Amino acid sequence: MAEVDIRFEREDREGVVAVGTYLIDAAKRFGIHFDDICDPESAEHRCSVTVSSGIFLLSPLTSVETEYFEKNGRQTNERLACQAKIEKAGEVVIMTKEKAKDAAEEAKAAEDRSEEYRKEFAELPLEKKIANLVQLETIAFGETVSFIFNSPFKIGEKILDVMAEFGFKKEEREKEAARPAEHKENGKGAETESKTTSASE
Repeated sequence: MAEVDIRFEREDREGVVAVGTYLIDAAKRFGIHFDDICDPESAEHRCSVTVSSGIFLLSPLTSVETEYFEKNGRQTNERLACQAKIEKAGEVVIMTKEKAKDAAEEAKAAEDRSEEYRKEFAELPLEKKIANLVQLETIAFGETVSFIFNSPFKIGEKILDVMAEFGFKKEEREKEAARPAEHKENGKGAETESKTTSASE
């Protein structure tokens, strides 16, 4: 199977993916997620990227992209990651859009919340401090006991396996449903051609 070297500039992540991979799936593989999920039915997309290099290795613009860019405008080499599929081997370089709130800001917000909790705790009377600590210890103890009792049961593992498999299949169905119509038709045509060839042999 042909492979493609892909690099995400903003996140400084790179690796190899197979030809036929959608840009959005390649991004997820390297831990890159967009702000929100696209909704093809309402023509809302949040996976816009700029292809810095390797634009000619991708599938042509789909009707969904054409409609989206006609409505929202298009920058040079801009594509929708959920619609653009890598069709040829080579090197692709992607620049994702800057997120409104990056990880550093989220970490700072979490730190601010912790600091606020510490201040509130420090201002509590001694008896309330003790009551809070006892409550936290009770919760932690309860969770520990629950984990110890539940971990040996293999049936739980089996249920989780089944649920995981169900979730994976559901995700695959949702992915397939969200694929561009142009790509689905090509897939069906290739399948029909394959069956015809087998029959003639």
